[in-house]
Amino acid sequence: MNNIPSKNNIIETHSKINEFIHRTPVLTSSAVNSIAGCSIFFKCENFQKVGAFKFRGAINAVLSIPQNILRNGVATHSSGNHAAALSLAAKNMNVPAYIVMPETAPETKKKAVAEYGAKITFCKPNQKAREETLHNIVAETGANFVHPYDDYRVITGQATAAKELIEDSGKLDIIMAPVGGGGLLSGTSLSVKYFSPETEVIAGEPAGADDAFRSIRDSKIYPSVDPQTIADGLLTSLSEKTYRIIKDNVSEIFTVQEETIVKAMRIIWERMKIIIEPSSAVPLAAILENKARFADKKVGLIISGGNVDLAHLPFK
Repeated sequence: MNNIPSKNNIIETHSKINEFIHRTPVLTSSAVNSIAGCSIFFKCENFQKVGAFKFRGAINAVLSIPQNILRNGVATHSSGNHAAALSLAAKNMNVPAYIVMPETAPETKKKAVAEYGAKITFCKPNQKAREETLHNIVAETGANFVHPYDDYRVITGQATAAKELIEDSGKLDIIMAPVGGGGLLSGTSLSVKYFSPETEVIAGEPAGADDAFRSIRDSKIYPSVDPQTIADGLLTSLSEKTYRIIKDNVSEIFTVQEETIVKAMRIIWERMKIIIEPSSAVPLAAILENKARFADKKVGLIISGGNVDLAHLPFK
């Protein structure tokens, strides 16, 4: 896929991946609504396979590769949810997955990727080492590189989460997602554009990793340099593909403080009794810091994932 995904692309993709994904529930909480001052509809991708929305994009990418090419397998570099998602997608298709992970990746994530049957190669924890190691593996195996977000097949898969949210929640004033590399946010904004054009798209981003906010503000892509945030799923910078879609279709990116991310995460754990990772709490944190902007609105919020290290929780 070489062009920005169309409405029909998203509809066809949703139909294609439907048998592989969970249609995750949309939950509400009167207690959270009272705290936030608006009506929030939580799209719970923490209940998706591999515990994150990433499986939607990964399975779509794998299903989009012709069989005669796919037999060489798939490859990527990732320390988190995309690694697990691509590994499971490859397992579903009975082809190998080659994953390059930094040696500093959390043990829980190394274990998850290994359990899906991927072949893991560890590298030094920097972008150059990741890319060089992956390049060597692809050259050696002929595996297909699937980027975590700079790939229209992946973006189209991620767009199906917002499509379901719109279908299951009725008319929403605003739909929110967190932003790191922008795969989820760009896909979300396309689904809103096609299926609910009167709805606004707003993103949340940690203030300590605010490259997307600055990139959209200044109309140039800033790399993510030494990001400082508990939201470990939001450390990457926008790509050319995600930047272009977000620039055209997202009305605002709010940056939020670390203490508010922790507060929002705790509110969801305590009031809704569901486990979410810090990245998932960022959109609610944006609401809590900007209550007047969301007052009395119907807000759809995509909970991006629930993969958290239970031995290192941020709660005091």
